[in-house]
Amino acid sequence: MDLTIKLKKGLGDIAFGMPVEDVVKLLGTADEVENIDNAADESTTVLRYNDEGLTLFCEGENPTLACIDIANEDCTLFGEYVFDMDEREVVALMVKNKITEQDVDEEDWGERRVTFNEGNIDFYFDNGELVSIILGA
Repeated sequence: MDLTIKLKKGLGDIAFGMPVEDVVKLLGTADEVENIDNAADESTTVLRYNDEGLTLFCEGENPTLACIDIANEDCTLFGEYVFDMDEREVVALMVKNKITEQDVDEEDWGERRVTFNEGNIDFYFDNGELVSIILGA
């Protein structure tokens, strides 16, 4: 499986805007499927692929892929294995690739989130270790 992060586009062959059925064709049946209805009368279908370390969020009446939560150490960004990096190295990689504007927040549950809005990407660190990447369209 290609685990190349493509900012604002997707992950490998998995592309944002792809119908949920096409995601399942690529990845197979999800380990867990959850349907969430929110207050704005929109629904979200959550597909969890535990062995792959992926959670995909498909939104809308005819659900299409909108967001990917990545917890797979084999993923790459700009040709680098980011899960092998600490926060300083991840930030340096982004800056090197001309994505410089960042926000840093401490989450209530204890993780540190570094957000690069230009790339629609969030990096979550726990005790200095990268634990999750949230990638959006």
